[in-house]
Amino acid sequence: MAKVRLVDIAEKVGVSQVTVHNALSGNKGVSPELREKIQQVAEEMGYQTLARQKKQLQYQEEPKKIGVLIAENYLAEYTTYYWKIYQELALNATEKRCFTIVEVLTREMEKRTFVMPQFIMDESVDGLIIIGEIDRRYIARLKETTDIPVIYLDFYDKDLAKDAVVADNFYGMYLMTELLFAHGLEQLGFVGSIYATSSIMDRYCGFSKSMLEHHKAIQPEWVVEDRDEMGKIILELPERLPQAFVCNCDYVAGILIHKLWERGLRVPEDISVVGFDNYLAAGGAGYVYPFGDVKITTYEVNTKMMTKVALNKVLKRIANPGYSPNLEVVSGHVVVKKTVRNCKQIVRGMTADSN
Repeated sequence: MAKVRLVDIAEKVGVSQVTVHNALSGNKGVSPELREKIQQVAEEMGYQTLARQKKQLQYQEEPKKIGVLIAENYLAEYTTYYWKIYQELALNATEKRCFTIVEVLTREMEKRTFVMPQFIMDESVDGLIIIGEIDRRYIARLKETTDIPVIYLDFYDKDLAKDAVVADNFYGMYLMTELLFAHGLEQLGFVGSIYATSSIMDRYCGFSKSMLEHHKAIQPEWVVEDRDEMGKIILELPERLPQAFVCNCDYVAGILIHKLWERGLRVPEDISVVGFDNYLAAGGAGYVYPFGDVKITTYEVNTKMMTKVALNKVLKRIANPGYSPNLEVVSGHVVVKKTVRNCKQIVRGMTADSN
Protein backbone atom coordinates (compact mmCIF):
# COMPACT_ATOMS: atom_id res chain seq x y z
CA MET A 1 0.00 0.00 0.00
CA ALA A 2 1.42 3.41 -1.06
CA LYS A 3 2.36 5.91 1.63
CA VAL A 4 -0.32 8.54 2.17
CA ARG A 5 0.96 12.13 1.68
CA LEU A 6 -0.44 15.44 2.85
CA VAL A 7 -1.08 16.41 -0.76
CA ASP A 8 -3.24 13.29 -1.20
CA ILE A 9 -5.40 14.29 1.75
CA ALA A 10 -5.58 17.89 0.52
CA GLU A 11 -6.84 16.78 -2.88
CA LYS A 12 -9.40 14.47 -1.26
CA VAL A 13 -10.81 17.21 1.00
CA GLY A 14 -10.41 20.04 -1.50
CA VAL A 15 -8.14 22.28 0.58
CA SER A 16 -4.49 23.32 0.51
CA GLN A 17 -1.63 21.18 1.75
CA VAL A 18 -0.84 23.85 4.37
CA THR A 19 -4.40 23.61 5.74
CA VAL A 20 -4.05 19.85 6.05
CA HIS A 21 -0.73 20.26 7.87
CA ASN A 22 -2.21 22.76 10.31
CA ALA A 23 -5.26 20.58 10.95
CA LEU A 24 -3.23 17.45 11.69
CA SER A 25 -0.60 19.30 13.73
CA GLY A 26 -3.07 21.09 15.97
CA ASN A 27 -2.10 24.53 14.68
CA LYS A 28 -4.43 27.52 14.60
CA GLY A 29 -6.22 28.81 11.53
CA VAL A 30 -8.51 25.83 10.89
CA SER A 31 -12.16 25.70 11.96
CA PRO A 32 -13.18 22.84 14.27
CA GLU A 33 -15.52 21.43 11.62
CA LEU A 34 -12.86 21.41 8.90
CA ARG A 35 -10.21 20.07 11.27
CA GLU A 36 -12.49 17.16 12.19
CA LYS A 37 -13.23 16.45 8.53
CA ILE A 38 -9.53 16.45 7.60
CA GLN A 39 -8.66 14.19 10.53
CA GLN A 40 -11.42 11.78 9.54
CA VAL A 41 -10.30 11.62 5.90
CA ALA A 42 -6.68 11.18 6.98
CA GLU A 43 -7.62 8.28 9.21
CA GLU A 44 -9.72 6.66 6.48
CA MET A 45 -6.78 6.92 4.07
CA GLY A 46 -4.42 5.36 6.61
CA TYR A 47 -2.31 8.45 7.29
CA GLN A 48 -0.33 8.48 10.53
CA THR A 49 1.35 11.48 12.11
CA LEU A 50 4.90 11.13 13.41
CA ALA A 51 3.62 11.46 16.97
CA ARG A 52 1.14 8.65 16.46
CA GLN A 53 3.75 6.43 14.81
CA LYS A 54 6.11 7.03 17.72
CA LYS A 55 3.38 6.25 20.24
CA GLN A 56 2.41 3.04 18.44
CA LEU A 57 6.06 1.94 18.34
CA GLN A 58 6.35 2.60 22.05
CA TYR A 59 3.11 0.70 22.62
CA GLN A 60 4.47 -2.30 20.73
CA GLU A 61 7.76 -2.34 22.62
CA GLU A 62 6.70 -1.81 26.23
CA PRO A 63 4.82 -4.54 28.16
CA LYS A 64 1.56 -3.16 29.53
CA LYS A 65 0.11 -3.66 32.98
CA ILE A 66 -3.61 -4.39 32.92
CA GLY A 67 -5.66 -4.16 36.09
CA VAL A 68 -8.55 -6.62 36.47
CA LEU A 69 -11.42 -5.95 38.88
CA ILE A 70 -13.97 -8.59 39.95
CA ALA A 71 -16.81 -7.95 42.41
CA GLU A 72 -16.87 -10.08 45.55
CA ASN A 73 -20.44 -11.26 45.01
CA TYR A 74 -19.36 -13.15 41.86
CA LEU A 75 -16.88 -15.26 43.81
CA ALA A 76 -19.30 -17.27 45.95
CA GLU A 77 -18.57 -20.81 47.14
CA TYR A 78 -19.84 -22.62 44.05
CA THR A 79 -19.47 -19.97 41.36
CA THR A 80 -16.08 -19.88 39.68
CA TYR A 81 -17.21 -18.75 36.22
CA TYR A 82 -15.49 -15.38 36.51
CA TRP A 83 -12.27 -16.96 37.75
CA LYS A 84 -12.28 -18.98 34.54
CA ILE A 85 -12.68 -15.76 32.55
CA TYR A 86 -9.84 -14.15 34.49
CA GLN A 87 -7.56 -17.14 33.86
CA GLU A 88 -8.22 -16.96 30.13
CA LEU A 89 -7.65 -13.21 30.20
CA ALA A 90 -4.33 -13.65 32.02
CA LEU A 91 -3.24 -16.30 29.49
CA ASN A 92 -4.07 -14.02 26.56
CA ALA A 93 -2.22 -11.18 28.25
CA THR A 94 0.90 -13.32 28.65
CA GLU A 95 0.84 -14.14 24.94
CA LYS A 96 0.79 -10.39 24.22
CA ARG A 97 3.60 -9.69 26.69
CA CYS A 98 1.26 -7.98 29.16
CA PHE A 99 0.92 -8.30 32.91
CA THR A 100 -2.40 -8.63 34.72
CA ILE A 101 -3.05 -7.57 38.30
CA VAL A 102 -6.34 -8.72 39.83
CA GLU A 103 -8.19 -7.14 42.75
CA VAL A 104 -11.49 -8.15 44.32
CA LEU A 105 -14.06 -5.39 44.78
CA THR A 106 -15.65 -5.99 48.18
CA ARG A 107 -19.33 -5.26 48.80
CA GLU A 108 -18.30 -2.55 51.26
CA MET A 109 -16.17 -0.81 48.63
CA GLU A 110 -18.74 -1.19 45.88
CA LYS A 111 -21.88 -0.20 47.77
CA ARG A 112 -20.80 2.09 50.62
CA THR A 113 -17.27 3.47 50.78
CA PHE A 114 -16.52 3.64 47.02
CA VAL A 115 -12.82 3.10 47.73
CA MET A 116 -10.83 2.67 44.53
CA PRO A 117 -8.65 -0.41 43.81
CA GLN A 118 -5.09 -0.08 45.04
CA PHE A 119 -3.67 -0.25 41.51
CA ILE A 120 -5.79 2.78 40.61
CA MET A 121 -4.67 4.73 43.68
CA ASP A 122 -1.03 3.83 42.94
CA GLU A 123 -1.44 4.59 39.22
CA SER A 124 0.35 1.30 38.59
CA VAL A 125 -1.70 0.01 35.62
CA ASP A 126 -2.05 1.25 32.05
CA GLY A 127 -5.61 0.04 31.58
CA LEU A 128 -8.43 -1.68 33.44
CA ILE A 129 -10.82 -4.53 32.62
CA ILE A 130 -13.85 -4.93 34.89
CA ILE A 131 -15.30 -8.46 34.84
CA GLY A 132 -18.98 -8.71 35.72
CA GLU A 133 -21.55 -6.05 36.43
CA ILE A 134 -20.91 -3.62 39.28
CA ASP A 135 -22.78 -0.73 40.90
CA ARG A 136 -23.26 2.25 38.56
CA ARG A 137 -22.35 4.65 41.36
CA TYR A 138 -18.98 2.96 41.69
CA ILE A 139 -18.38 3.23 37.94
CA ALA A 140 -19.19 6.95 38.08
CA ARG A 141 -16.71 7.44 40.93
CA LEU A 142 -14.09 5.43 39.04
CA LYS A 143 -14.46 7.69 36.01
CA GLU A 144 -13.96 10.73 38.24
CA THR A 145 -10.81 9.21 39.74
CA THR A 146 -8.87 7.97 36.72
CA ASP A 147 -8.62 8.60 33.00
CA ILE A 148 -6.98 5.29 32.07
CA PRO A 149 -8.86 3.14 29.51
CA VAL A 150 -11.56 0.96 31.09
CA ILE A 151 -13.16 -2.02 29.32
CA TYR A 152 -16.24 -3.77 30.72
CA LEU A 153 -16.34 -7.53 30.22
CA ASP A 154 -19.66 -9.42 30.40
CA PHE A 155 -21.81 -6.34 30.96
CA TYR A 156 -22.52 -2.93 29.48
CA ASP A 157 -24.35 0.31 30.17
CA LYS A 158 -25.37 2.75 27.45
CA ASP A 159 -24.28 5.74 29.54
CA LEU A 160 -21.46 4.60 31.83
CA ALA A 161 -20.04 1.39 30.36
CA LYS A 162 -20.07 1.88 26.60
CA ASP A 163 -16.73 0.22 25.80
CA ALA A 164 -17.76 -3.34 26.52
CA VAL A 165 -17.61 -6.98 25.44
CA VAL A 166 -20.57 -9.27 26.06
CA ALA A 167 -21.87 -12.68 25.06
CA ASP A 168 -24.78 -12.85 22.63
CA ASN A 169 -27.22 -13.05 25.52
CA PHE A 170 -30.32 -12.03 23.59
CA TYR A 171 -29.98 -14.32 20.58
CA GLY A 172 -28.45 -17.14 22.61
CA MET A 173 -31.45 -17.36 24.93
CA TYR A 174 -33.77 -16.94 21.97
CA LEU A 175 -32.19 -20.08 20.48
CA MET A 176 -32.54 -21.98 23.76
CA THR A 177 -36.24 -21.14 23.90
CA GLU A 178 -36.70 -22.05 20.24
CA LEU A 179 -35.14 -25.45 20.96
CA LEU A 180 -37.85 -26.15 23.53
CA PHE A 181 -40.61 -25.16 21.12
CA ALA A 182 -38.99 -27.37 18.45
CA HIS A 183 -39.50 -30.34 20.79
CA GLY A 184 -43.15 -29.65 21.47
CA LEU A 185 -42.69 -27.88 24.82
CA GLU A 186 -44.89 -24.77 24.91
CA GLN A 187 -45.59 -24.03 28.59
CA LEU A 188 -42.34 -22.31 29.49
CA GLY A 189 -41.00 -20.45 32.51
CA PHE A 190 -37.94 -18.26 33.03
CA VAL A 191 -35.63 -18.45 36.05
CA GLY A 192 -33.60 -15.33 36.79
CA SER A 193 -33.90 -11.98 38.55
CA ILE A 194 -34.50 -9.86 35.46
CA TYR A 195 -33.28 -6.56 36.91
CA ALA A 196 -30.18 -7.98 38.62
CA THR A 197 -27.81 -7.63 35.65
CA SER A 198 -27.88 -6.49 32.03
CA SER A 199 -27.00 -10.06 30.97
CA ILE A 200 -30.06 -11.56 32.67
CA MET A 201 -32.25 -8.79 31.27
CA ASP A 202 -31.00 -9.47 27.73
CA ARG A 203 -31.52 -13.22 28.16
CA TYR A 204 -35.05 -12.64 29.37
CA CYS A 205 -35.67 -10.45 26.31
CA GLY A 206 -34.47 -13.29 24.05
CA PHE A 207 -36.83 -15.66 25.86
CA SER A 208 -39.66 -13.14 25.45
CA LYS A 209 -39.04 -12.76 21.71
CA SER A 210 -39.44 -16.49 21.17
CA MET A 211 -42.60 -16.57 23.30
CA LEU A 212 -44.08 -13.68 21.32
CA GLU A 213 -43.29 -15.33 17.99
CA HIS A 214 -45.14 -18.45 19.14
CA HIS A 215 -48.07 -16.37 20.45
CA LYS A 216 -47.53 -17.60 24.00
CA ALA A 217 -48.25 -15.41 27.00
CA ILE A 218 -45.61 -15.28 29.72
CA GLN A 219 -47.16 -16.42 33.00
CA PRO A 220 -46.01 -14.17 35.91
CA GLU A 221 -45.85 -17.12 38.32
CA TRP A 222 -43.39 -18.85 36.00
CA VAL A 223 -40.94 -15.93 35.98
CA VAL A 224 -38.94 -17.00 39.03
CA GLU A 225 -36.52 -14.78 40.97
CA ASP A 226 -33.18 -16.49 41.61
CA ARG A 227 -31.22 -13.99 43.76
CA ASP A 228 -31.59 -11.12 46.20
CA GLU A 229 -30.03 -7.64 45.96
CA MET A 230 -26.73 -8.94 47.34
CA GLY A 231 -26.55 -11.77 44.79
CA LYS A 232 -27.51 -14.53 47.24
CA ILE A 233 -29.51 -17.39 45.68
CA ILE A 234 -33.16 -17.37 46.83
CA LEU A 235 -34.76 -19.66 44.24
CA GLU A 236 -38.14 -21.13 45.20
CA LEU A 237 -40.35 -23.26 42.95
CA PRO A 238 -43.92 -22.15 42.16
CA GLU A 239 -46.71 -24.56 43.10
CA ARG A 240 -47.88 -25.01 39.51
CA LEU A 241 -45.05 -25.87 37.13
CA PRO A 242 -44.59 -25.37 33.37
CA GLN A 243 -43.38 -28.03 30.94
CA ALA A 244 -39.90 -26.52 30.89
CA PHE A 245 -37.77 -23.86 32.54
CA VAL A 246 -35.33 -21.56 30.75
CA CYS A 247 -32.61 -20.66 33.29
CA ASN A 248 -30.38 -17.60 33.02
CA CYS A 249 -27.23 -19.67 33.73
CA ASP A 250 -26.13 -23.26 34.29
CA TYR A 251 -25.44 -22.71 37.98
CA VAL A 252 -29.05 -21.67 38.60
CA ALA A 253 -30.23 -24.51 36.34
CA GLY A 254 -28.33 -26.96 38.57
CA ILE A 255 -29.98 -25.57 41.70
CA LEU A 256 -33.39 -25.69 40.02
CA ILE A 257 -32.91 -29.33 39.03
CA HIS A 258 -31.95 -30.20 42.61
CA LYS A 259 -35.17 -28.57 43.87
CA LEU A 260 -37.20 -30.46 41.27
CA TRP A 261 -35.65 -33.70 42.48
CA GLU A 262 -36.62 -32.81 46.05
CA ARG A 263 -40.22 -32.49 44.85
CA GLY A 264 -39.99 -35.97 43.34
CA LEU A 265 -39.81 -34.83 39.71
CA ARG A 266 -37.53 -36.26 37.04
CA VAL A 267 -35.53 -34.21 34.54
CA PRO A 268 -36.21 -34.40 31.63
CA GLU A 269 -38.97 -37.04 31.86
CA ASP A 270 -41.33 -34.85 33.93
CA ILE A 271 -39.95 -31.39 33.25
CA SER A 272 -37.24 -30.03 30.95
CA VAL A 273 -34.54 -27.52 31.88
CA VAL A 274 -32.09 -25.49 29.81
CA GLY A 275 -29.28 -23.24 30.99
CA PHE A 276 -26.71 -20.77 29.68
CA ASP A 277 -22.86 -20.67 29.80
CA ASN A 278 -21.94 -24.39 29.37
CA TYR A 279 -19.83 -24.16 32.48
CA LEU A 280 -20.99 -26.69 35.03
CA ALA A 281 -19.15 -29.70 36.46
CA ALA A 282 -19.00 -31.66 39.68
CA GLY A 283 -15.67 -31.42 41.44
CA GLY A 284 -13.78 -30.57 38.26
CA ALA A 285 -13.49 -27.74 35.78
CA GLY A 286 -16.38 -25.33 35.88
CA TYR A 287 -18.74 -24.59 38.72
CA VAL A 288 -18.05 -26.80 41.72
CA TYR A 289 -21.48 -27.65 43.07
CA PRO A 290 -22.88 -30.41 45.32
CA PHE A 291 -25.68 -31.72 43.11
CA GLY A 292 -23.98 -34.43 41.08
CA ASP A 293 -22.96 -34.35 37.43
CA VAL A 294 -25.99 -32.99 35.57
CA LYS A 295 -25.51 -32.64 31.83
CA ILE A 296 -27.57 -29.54 31.12
CA THR A 297 -28.62 -28.56 27.60
CA THR A 298 -27.23 -25.06 27.33
CA TYR A 299 -25.78 -22.19 25.29
CA GLU A 300 -21.99 -22.16 25.32
CA VAL A 301 -20.48 -18.72 25.85
CA ASN A 302 -17.23 -18.21 23.94
CA THR A 303 -15.25 -16.87 26.90
CA LYS A 304 -11.90 -17.31 25.14
CA MET A 305 -12.93 -15.00 22.34
CA MET A 306 -14.53 -12.54 24.77
CA THR A 307 -11.29 -12.19 26.73
CA LYS A 308 -9.27 -11.78 23.53
CA VAL A 309 -11.57 -9.03 22.31
CA ALA A 310 -11.53 -7.27 25.69
CA LEU A 311 -7.73 -7.36 25.87
CA ASN A 312 -7.36 -6.08 22.31
CA LYS A 313 -9.78 -3.26 23.07
CA VAL A 314 -7.92 -2.08 26.16
CA LEU A 315 -4.56 -2.23 24.35
CA LYS A 316 -5.98 -0.20 21.46
CA ARG A 317 -7.29 2.38 23.90
CA ILE A 318 -3.89 2.60 25.60
CA ALA A 319 -2.17 3.14 22.25
CA ASN A 320 -4.84 5.51 20.98
CA PRO A 321 -6.90 7.30 23.66
CA GLY A 322 -9.09 8.73 20.90
CA TYR A 323 -10.30 5.26 19.91
CA SER A 324 -14.10 5.34 19.86
CA PRO A 325 -15.81 3.19 22.52
CA ASN A 326 -18.22 0.54 21.28
CA LEU A 327 -20.08 -2.59 22.34
CA GLU A 328 -18.86 -5.89 20.86
CA VAL A 329 -21.08 -8.97 20.99
CA VAL A 330 -19.42 -12.40 20.82
CA SER A 331 -21.53 -15.30 19.54
CA GLY A 332 -21.62 -18.79 21.05
CA HIS A 333 -23.63 -21.92 20.21
CA VAL A 334 -26.25 -24.27 21.61
CA VAL A 335 -25.00 -27.53 23.14
CA VAL A 336 -27.63 -30.28 23.44
CA LYS A 337 -27.12 -32.61 26.40
CA LYS A 338 -29.54 -34.52 28.66
CA THR A 339 -32.13 -32.19 30.21
CA VAL A 340 -34.67 -31.65 27.42
CA ARG A 341 -37.32 -34.30 26.80
CA ASN A 342 -37.21 -36.04 23.40
CA CYS A 343 -34.16 -34.18 22.10
CA LYS A 344 -33.80 -36.23 18.89
CA GLN A 345 -33.19 -33.58 16.26
CA ILE A 346 -30.47 -31.01 16.19
CA VAL A 347 -31.78 -27.68 14.99
CA ARG A 348 -29.69 -25.96 12.36
CA GLY A 349 -26.92 -23.94 13.97
CA MET A 350 -26.88 -26.11 17.10
CA THR A 351 -24.41 -28.84 18.09
CA ALA A 352 -24.79 -32.04 20.07
CA ASP A 353 -22.62 -32.99 23.02
CA SER A 354 -22.37 -36.71 23.65
CA ASN A 355 -20.67 -36.28 27.04
